[in-house]
Amino acid sequence: MPHLMLRDLPRYECLLKAAQAYPDLDPSATEVFLHLLRSGDEVFRVSERHLAKHHISEGRFGVLMALWSCSERPGGEGRHALTPAELAERTGVTRATITGLVDTLEKDGLVTRAPHHEDRRMLSVALTGKGSALLREILPGHFRRMAWLMATLSEQERVTLVRLLGKVMQRAADEGGDPGAALPLAPAASAEAAVHAGAR
Repeated sequence: MPHLMLRDLPRYECLLKAAQAYPDLDPSATEVFLHLLRSGDEVFRVSERHLAKHHISEGRFGVLMALWSCSERPGGEGRHALTPAELAERTGVTRATITGLVDTLEKDGLVTRAPHHEDRRMLSVALTGKGSALLREILPGHFRRMAWLMATLSEQERVTLVRLLGKVMQRAADEGGDPGAALPLAPAASAEAAVHAGAR
């Protein structure tokens, strides 16, 4: 399901007009936010369509990748495993969601559950040979699509984009502040916004 339930993004002029009725609406911030959501939806759609060809969801793929990255850790020996709690932390979903994902992956023979090697009261989840084989089948096309999507950006633009997105992610992670408090407008959202709009 897309994060942005809008077919067409509003024009900047419309955002300026809306800001007259809602003073807390920062037109340039809103424009960037909407484009960020739309870009995420479109990138997700490309990835999801590729995974669907292999009959696997993004959630299940995320679990397999978490286990794969653990197994492929430099210097690692043998097969590595993660607990459900570790999987939940690495994939950013709840324990309940992980339980459901692991259930379906185990049913399909892509992962196994076993008692933890240190604490028998806990379980560990590991990739099976079938799970590893599926990833080897999926990953070449997955990586090609990443490269294709980013080919429109120069190396410098990629570096800049990573830096800018990092700032946004850090801001979202620091939500301990009060997002509802009055915030100073960014320069582009002040009186200069009219000039900004005219350049579009």
